[in-house]
Amino acid sequence: MIRISACLLLALLFTPIAAAQQEIPPIPRRLPAVSEYQLPAETKESLEKQLAVVEKANAELSDNPLFADVDVYRKAVEYALKHNEFYGKGDIKKAQACLIMAKNRGEQLKQGKSPWTKQTGLVVRGYESDIDGSSQPYGLVIPEKLDLTKPQPLYIWLHGRGDKTTDLHFIHGCSTKAGQITPNDAIVVHPFGRQCIGFKSAGEIDVMDVIDQVKQHYNIDDRRIVLMGFSMGGAGCWHIGAHYAENFVAMSPGAGFAETAQYQRLKPEDYPPSYEQTLWKLYDVPNYTTNLFNLPVVAYSGENDKQIQAARVMEEAFKKEGHELTHLIGPKMGHKYAPETLEQILAMIKQARDEGQDSYPANVTIQTPTLRYGKMHWIELLELTRHWEDSRVGALWKSDDELYVVTRNVAKMKIDLGEHKKFKLEIDGNEFEVDMPNNKALILTKEADTWYVHPGEVPTEGLHKVPGLQGPIDDAFMSPFLFVLPSGKSASEPVQEWVEFESQHQADRWQALFRGKLRTKLDKDVTAEDIKKYNLVCWGTPESNTLLKKTLDKLPLSWDEKEVALGETKVDAEHHVPVMVYPNPLNPKKYLVINSGPTFRESHDRTNSLQNPKLPDWAILDIRQKPDASSAGKVIGADFFDEAWKP
Repeated sequence: MIRISACLLLALLFTPIAAAQQEIPPIPRRLPAVSEYQLPAETKESLEKQLAVVEKANAELSDNPLFADVDVYRKAVEYALKHNEFYGKGDIKKAQACLIMAKNRGEQLKQGKSPWTKQTGLVVRGYESDIDGSSQPYGLVIPEKLDLTKPQPLYIWLHGRGDKTTDLHFIHGCSTKAGQITPNDAIVVHPFGRQCIGFKSAGEIDVMDVIDQVKQHYNIDDRRIVLMGFSMGGAGCWHIGAHYAENFVAMSPGAGFAETAQYQRLKPEDYPPSYEQTLWKLYDVPNYTTNLFNLPVVAYSGENDKQIQAARVMEEAFKKEGHELTHLIGPKMGHKYAPETLEQILAMIKQARDEGQDSYPANVTIQTPTLRYGKMHWIELLELTRHWEDSRVGALWKSDDELYVVTRNVAKMKIDLGEHKKFKLEIDGNEFEVDMPNNKALILTKEADTWYVHPGEVPTEGLHKVPGLQGPIDDAFMSPFLFVLPSGKSASEPVQEWVEFESQHQADRWQALFRGKLRTKLDKDVTAEDIKKYNLVCWGTPESNTLLKKTLDKLPLSWDEKEVALGETKVDAEHHVPVMVYPNPLNPKKYLVINSGPTFRESHDRTNSLQNPKLPDWAILDIRQKPDASSAGKVIGADFFDEAWKP
């Protein structure tokens, strides 16, 4: 009953919105693909009844650690029915198979049994995402004769774009097909990646969560984890490999894209606003090139594939840094692997895999424009001089007692010392004799051109952009969050209408596109525990949402019934709303978001290369321009906060 009650609560909270939507035209969904097939009414009714029976029968299992292994099957049918994700008559059998699996696994779990956890071959499993509490599926390919009593290699395979490959179809595929990469001496895992968002945002967190899940349930060798993917999965491989290189022994992206402007063939006169161009840096892989020097990278392209462009871009990026990208090309091949070239790639990957990853490499490089991706092996960036500028660290243990470090745009960093205790440190020309027999880590801070060494933690004074609290708005949706709806009304009718429409639109979009349900409460029902656990996404105005009223005087935002002002932008409050992200004054370890969900929208779903953040840390919208597939309103002011969270 817990799950049913949550659904009813969500419906009740959004009940007043129907009338408002008559004024603002609904925004057509692009993903998942709209089906032309009409599910027969009697079949739909039968599936809904079976679904209700399964949901009721399994409700008591919701606290079981293996519940998601059961619930992914139920959820697949629920979402397929809700969003009409039946694309042909054959999909009815997929739904029926999922309901049978949900029923059978539920009954087994009630008996204290979970045989699928020992199963080999093709296995579908699930986990509960911390982001929204949803059950997310993943597929496994486990060779029958693999000795799981010993640590085994793990291959991560990222799938290509599938506009129709929602939970139901992904689960069916993982249940019936092993895929193209099937080593007989390793486990292969297929993350869902929240279906079709390019393994970005919540999709990239899904990949990392799945890796953690597999390591919890199976005997995996941390030093032999391989990352591969093709097409959309190739793009995902490029950016996940660049962002999280320390997690992989080797990577091989096939086709895909590696950046935005060139892939989209944009001319400068067609570029979006400067802040959106800045936000390209979040996923444009050339901004993280030196991260890829920490592991072997083998890129693949078909000779006649237009997506060879991705590897060509990265060849140039490598060349600028004095390196050469290993790029294998399938002769006369289009958008697929040449069998002989794939065999060559797998042999090269296997060689790197079998050598294993050095648990404490002597040479580490890191490059990033944001603290979201500021860790590499034993180096962690804690503060930047300025966000969205090229920030780097190169660190080399010349010997056991000599460490050489060079940096760019870094103000504070942490070095995990491993077994090193007494050594000479040179950083940007500053020299130190370090003797730390009782410390595992070293903190370095920079003032002007001078570095200082600290034997322990150095608290950051006041608000400062730090890892996990650095913006932009979209960053708040990559960790647990709670939608907070207003219990009151705004004085402005246009604002009230906009809040009701846009909050509902974001709830619908999250479920259809991001494949989860929002945690949602009214402002008056938010608890101290909620404030402690979640990024709060508050909708409304200070007069309609008590949490906004409570925090307003601690925000760099002036907002009353007459005027909205942020930075140098001042406008009337009748037709304008602020959207922003900021450390929550009620809990500065979490975000407060005002009037926004993820900022890329339906028009951007046509290509995964455009599913990037569209707004920076704050913006003010003129809502006389109605929300549509491209924006929530007309942006009349937008910018990033500085490193101290000031406009």
